Amino acid sequence: MAIATPYERTGRTNQKARTRNALIAAARQLLAEGASPTVERTADRAAVSRTTAFRYFPNQRALLAATYPQLEAASLLGTPAPAEPLARLEAFAEQFMRHTLAFEPELRAQLRLALEPGPRPPGELPLRQGRGIGWLEDALSPLRGRIPAAELRRLVLAVRATLGIEALIWLTDVAGVPREQAVDILRSSARTLLRAALADAASPRE
Repeated sequence: MAIATPYERTGRTNQKARTRNALIAAARQLLAEGASPTVERTADRAAVSRTTAFRYFPNQRALLAATYPQLEAASLLGTPAPAEPLARLEAFAEQFMRHTLAFEPELRAQLRLALEPGPRPPGELPLRQGRGIGWLEDALSPLRGRIPAAELRRLVLAVRATLGIEALIWLTDVAGVPREQAVDILRSSARTLLRAALADAASPRE
């Protein structure tokens, strides 16, 4: 059976790449403004016909996945992933904070909307779906069996609280810490939490 070739890879590829990039840039602009980037709305913002936009992105999910690739990621660890928990956490934290900085305007807007009172329509906050917790569970998976499940869950939540847009905003906007230093503080806090948990696990229990 023949495999279908994506539309943007057939004929006039340079122009199609520019159109695709324009659509992605428009989707990011909408996210940063707190708007949900439907394909139709994104096409209008990019000054691209809606029919053309749907050739690149048949639905909003495909558009969001191209705009924020981490949307579909089950793990932020590279291949091969480190085996040791601290190394895995370091790899996760580096990637997670890199993505946080790269998408800071969009993540700030999504956080602001999440904090507004009232229910949110499904799909309005695509960047706030709790993926960080799943990625952390993946990063700390070697600790399963070494740490009781409830304590591991508590560790995952504690580490997540030290990383990401929420903690970055506090350090940069409230505490006035430069971004590079803020990222160092967040990653150091995550390491400290893991080391403390490992030390507790290694200590004899009464």
